[in-house]
Amino acid sequence: MTALPPPADRAVREHLRALLTTAQAHQTLEDVLRDFPLARVTERVHGLPYSAWEVLWHLRFTQRDILNFVRDDTYQEVPWPDAYWPAPGTAADWAAQVQAYRDDLAALLNLLDDPATDLLAPVPNGSGQTWLREFLLVADHTAYHAGQLLLLRRLLA
Repeated sequence: MTALPPPADRAVREHLRALLTTAQAHQTLEDVLRDFPLARVTERVHGLPYSAWEVLWHLRFTQRDILNFVRDDTYQEVPWPDAYWPAPGTAADWAAQVQAYRDDLAALLNLLDDPATDLLAPVPNGSGQTWLREFLLVADHTAYHAGQLLLLRRLLA
């Protein structure tokens, strides 16, 4: 597979970084987490099958799984969907999950910024998935669950 020409490569990386870190057609996860009612993060609102804690944990775990997939030569798939949803956590665990999410996002952004990461090349451990696909997957997944967390923040406030 051929790499993007340098001007296009820079533009695509800038768009991906913006999609992962700034408000586009949605709020950022950082915006959603600001002023979250921490005392209520483990509550399940009537009619919803998850708490804010569970959504945040799932979001962090999935991002970590994608990070492991793209950089670990010994990556092993985890069972879907069981491994992707947590045991109950506590409000005290919330800050650690937020920080782990931020740390893993920073690691993904470092890979994105690395010129050696050919966005169109297949991920070495995959079955045809490209680096571009994985960055887009993280952005899409994060936006989806940030929306859920925004709804929960409003319902729990």
